[in-house]
Amino acid sequence: QVQLVESGGGLVQAGGSLRLSCAASGRTLYVMGWFRQAPGKERMFVAGISRLGTNTYYADSAKGRFTISRDNAKNTVYLQMSSLKPEDTAVYYCAADGSLSVASKFYEYDYWGQGTQVTVSS
Repeated sequence: QVQLVESGGGLVQAGGSLRLSCAASGRTLYVMGWFRQAPGKERMFVAGISRLGTNTYYADSAKGRFTISRDNAKNTVYLQMSSLKPEDTAVYYCAADGSLSVASKFYEYDYWGQGTQVTVSS
């Protein structure tokens, strides 16, 4: 069992940056992912990171702009977002998966945070 709490969302102008954090409690050595969901759209994979942080994966929309990282000593996963665009506006969710490899489908993740709103103004 693991509990996830996201923070760091907010309002930012296009071209700006934000860093999201996801604090985990309980059993914490999981594969971790970030997803986002815009109004009226399905929840989409943004980035994922392996248990020890050695492997990272990104959606095409995130490559070159977002960086996922983790600090297992702090039980925290981060999503550094830069060059933000209005189309990045969404609720961002942190998720944990008990399997061994990073998945990109939301239904493969076992635990979810409550989400944090990111709004990018043009």
